[in-house]
Amino acid sequence: MRIIEAEEITAAVARLLQQACTELPEDVVEALQAARMREMQPLAQTLVDMLIKNAEIAKRDRIPICQDTGVANVFVELGAEVHIAGAALDEAVNEGIRRGTREGYLRCSMVRDPLRRGNTGDNTPGTLYIFPVPGTTVRIHVAPKGAGCENMSRSTMLIPADGREGVVRFVVEAVQKGGANHCPPVVVGVGLGGDFAWSTVLAKKALLRRIGERHPDELYAALENELREKINALGLGPQALGGLTTALDVFVEAAPCHIASLPVAVCINCNAARHATAEL
Repeated sequence: MRIIEAEEITAAVARLLQQACTELPEDVVEALQAARMREMQPLAQTLVDMLIKNAEIAKRDRIPICQDTGVANVFVELGAEVHIAGAALDEAVNEGIRRGTREGYLRCSMVRDPLRRGNTGDNTPGTLYIFPVPGTTVRIHVAPKGAGCENMSRSTMLIPADGREGVVRFVVEAVQKGGANHCPPVVVGVGLGGDFAWSTVLAKKALLRRIGERHPDELYAALENELREKINALGLGPQALGGLTTALDVFVEAAPCHIASLPVAVCINCNAARHATAEL
């Protein structure tokens, strides 16, 4: 059994939150640079240039890539032989969000109640997802998610007869209907299977993958490629003002499901596809 102090979790979350909000992952930067080379229209080229320059300034000056520093989504892969001492895991994570928001001068976006509203003043609570894994390590992923792209996410319950074609149609339509609201070029996470709730978790978890990484199952790798091609064929382009690159990539995660169901969820990241990871 390995003991990890809650303060280690808190410090890691605080650091990762600030890193994610100010440093665009290298794979995303490289994908934007590749998109710039593909684009043919001057306006699309200019817009991608601006996105790349914005990311450079944010990293250099340690300021948020986007003013909407979003909901702090925290994914924890918790080793089965780990005991966290000093506080509950959710308390340690939220203290890290609180500290990272304060130290990084990040915007406080969370309200206390969906109808009464009222800002919590410290960007807590975050959204915590816990995944038990073997071993003695804790791996933490922090993925801030702004409302523009989050509001464009969609889920549905298809039936098995809808099949692959139904999945493709739903995903492509979700991106198309998002228009400029999800700030393309986007990264699209797709969750298939599970149940209504789990498919949405899979879709969000898919966004943690690196640009260009394909699913290990050839069936889903091919589906990812097909979805990316069809989404880019929409012609929305950067900021939905026209162009060749609407999606930088599409990731699919799948899980077993009921014989009568085909749950599908679409979770979209804007061009500021922010996330940072650390292992304790």
